[in-house]
Parts: sequence; C-alpha cells; structure tokens
Amino acid sequence: MVFYILHTFLLLNYLSQTESMRTGGNIFTRRYKEPKETNYRQIEKQILDDILGPKVYDPRIRPAGENTTDGPSMVYVNVFMRSFSKIDDVKMEYSFQITLRQQWNDKRLRFKEKLEGMGVEEDKIRYLTMTDASKVWMPDTFFRNEKIGRFHSILTPNLYIRVFPGGDVLYSIRVSLICTCGMYLALFPFDEQTCNLDVASYGWTKNDLIYVWKGAGALQFAGNLSLPGGFKLANSTNKYCDVKTATGEYSCLRVDLVFARELSFYIVTIYVPCFMIVVVSWFSFWLDYKAVPARVALGVTTLLAMSTTMASIQKSLPPVAYTKAVDVWSGVCVFFVFSALLEYALVNYASRSDAQRSVKQKERKKQELERQVFNGDGYEEGGFPMSMDPLMRRMEGSHMMPPSAVIHHRISVRRPNKLSLWVKNFQFQAKKIDVFSRVFFPFVFAIFNVWYWSYYLTRKQGKPVK
Repeated sequence: MVFYILHTFLLLNYLSQTESMRTGGNIFTRRYKEPKETNYRQIEKQILDDILGPKVYDPRIRPAGENTTDGPSMVYVNVFMRSFSKIDDVKMEYSFQITLRQQWNDKRLRFKEKLEGMGVEEDKIRYLTMTDASKVWMPDTFFRNEKIGRFHSILTPNLYIRVFPGGDVLYSIRVSLICTCGMYLALFPFDEQTCNLDVASYGWTKNDLIYVWKGAGALQFAGNLSLPGGFKLANSTNKYCDVKTATGEYSCLRVDLVFARELSFYIVTIYVPCFMIVVVSWFSFWLDYKAVPARVALGVTTLLAMSTTMASIQKSLPPVAYTKAVDVWSGVCVFFVFSALLEYALVNYASRSDAQRSVKQKERKKQELERQVFNGDGYEEGGFPMSMDPLMRRMEGSHMMPPSAVIHHRISVRRPNKLSLWVKNFQFQAKKIDVFSRVFFPFVFAIFNVWYWSYYLTRKQGKPVK
C-alpha cells in the first residue's frame, strides 16, 4: 500500500514538471500569474486628457483666488540671473539673461484624487510636464523697462510647465533682455549705478492678479557670474513697485542691481596716462630756453596727446548737462599742459628782454669805461684838474692826508637772506622763470590731487535730492 502511494506521487510530480516546461508553469502556479508592469506614461496622458479637456478646463479664465474665492490670483515669482553681457553708459541700458519662474495654484488642474483612485503613489508621478503654454492659463507678465527682449528656442523652446497634484502650476522660461537704466554720472568713475528690472501685469489689475516674491531666495545669481565693462555687482535687492495708472492699480515687482565700477581699471586707463602726460610736459623746464624747436615740439606734442586722451574719454560717455569727475581731472590736466606751453612763451619773451637789457648794460659799461679812460689821461698830464668851486680849490691846494691817518670804523652790514641772494645771482630773468616753474607746477598739481581724491572718494552716491 505504501509502495503504491509513493509510486503515484512520483508519477504526478513527473507530469507536473513536464507540463511546466511546456506551458511556463506548473499546475499549481498557472492560476496565480504575476501582474503586468504599470505604464505610468500612459497614466500621465490619461490624466492630462481628463484635466485639460475642453469641457472641464478653459485657459481663457483665470484661476480662483485663495481658498476657491473670487479674490485675486496669487503669482509667486522667482528670478535667476544667468549672465550680464553689456552695461552701456552711452545708451544708458544693460543687457542680461534670466530664467523667470512663476508659480500659481489652479484648482481645476488638481489630480491628486485621480492618482489615489488609480492606486498610484505620489512619488511615482510627482508632476506633469508640458511645453505648450497655450494649454493652460498664463499670467500676462511683462517687463516695464524692457527695450528689446527675445526667447530662446535652440534646440527646442527653453521653457516648461509643471502641473503638481495639488493644482500648483510652475512656469519657467529663459529670456534675454535689454532694459533701460537711468544713470547719474556726476561721480564717474567713482560712481555706483542702480539698474532696475520691473516685472508687472499688463492687463490684470490688483483686483485680479497680485505678484509676490517667492520666499527669501526669490532673487538668485549664477555661481560664475561676471560683469563686463569694468563693473562689479555691489548689491542686489528685490522689492515691490505697484503702479497706479488711469486704468487701475497694477501689481509690480522690482529687482534693484547696484553696479560699482572697478576703480583700478580706470586708474590704469585714464588717470595714469594723463598724469604721465602732465609730468612729461614739465621736462621743458629743464631744457635750455634757447632750444626753441625742442621745447615747442615737447609742449605741442603733450598738448595733442592730452587732447586725444580727453576725446577718447568723452567718446565712451553720453553728453550730459553736468560736470563729471573725470571732466574735472582731464580739464585740469589739459590746463597744466597748456600752461607749460604758455610758460615757454613767457620765457621766450623774457629772454629777448634780457638780451636787450644785456646790450644796454654793455653799452653803458663801455661808455663808463671810456669816461674813466678819458679822466685818467687828464690826471697823467696835469695832476688833479682844477675845479671851478672855490671850496674844492682850497681843498686841492691843501696837503693830502696819508691813507694811514684815516681811522677805519667797522660798519655792521646786515647779511642778506640766502634765498634772496640766490635769486639775485641769476643773470637772466628767463632762467628764474624756469627755475620757479620747476617747483611751482608740481606743487600746485600735488595740491590739486590731494583735493581731488579726498573730495570724490568721500562723496555720497546717487543723484542729489533737490
């Protein structure tokens, strides 16, 4: 009996293994096959078709306010600064590239309950992604101070829309902009310029749409951000700038970017060259005033070099109705160079006057020498000449006193000042002008530098309030 039961069990086991090799399972597991793998992409398509159907969703109608009320729709904004390409002082504009992110809640796009009904976990479908912005309602955002703007579509349009299970919609787009920036250049190049980026609604008033900065990190910058044109980013803030017009009050967000100039760049390119040109113009004071070609060529060359430098500075700046700090510097440098050229004109005039004075002195000495020679001949012929004055005749007839009988008295003489004695020892006035200029010009220019740098480095930034 036991042998019969064992034989039957072995036969059934053999038959089950044979059937399993033929059908892919045994007779015990064929009724419990593993379920098929879930196609989440198909579920996403089904959800999009359900929530964006023309009978349940109209993109022309704005979402309801918070707590499904008729209040204004809240749009939370985040701005990511990607790069700056140009800051133009002449046109008073700046070019940059940003990623603008806007987020709002649209209860009509909520699909959390649908996921629960399908038995899909939220971590499997965290959000739905679209690239067609016309399928959902979009805020009519624009940039108030924009001059030129463009979207990026290489290789595909650089934008996306994410719809979250709770109905939140995130819209992100990459934009390149050229915006106006009103600049006050009175302290150039010691100035700081504040440029704005205003984000506002074009048609929806605050009764329908309100923009809000999204958290503390609403304004972000790229890690390798660099600024062109000798600028650096000194500060940045984000605030609100709601505007009221004849058609209503509109919500507005503002980004303030403070651009400070790199002073080292302008010292190397403007101040050092001008300083060197002024110093070179002083070399003429050490040249002989008779070297007319050398001194005139040096003066004219430095004046032309200074004029060219000043023209290049003005070419890079807009024409404004006030005086800039660089205008004061370049104007004074031109004045010193031109004064050095005028100094030689004065020296040349003084040298000619000295020459005429020297000729007159030579003639006067010659006449005096001739007179002394004539008087000496008279002494040799008849002794002392007889004077017509009776008193002089009595003195001439008296006996001469010997020189040893004269009592010498030491008269105290005041010693002259060394500086006045040094000035009087020069034979020509032209030389004195050159020597005086060697000290006077550098001294005055040094005083100007002390005033200039101490004044403009301590001035308060911004346009003065009237």
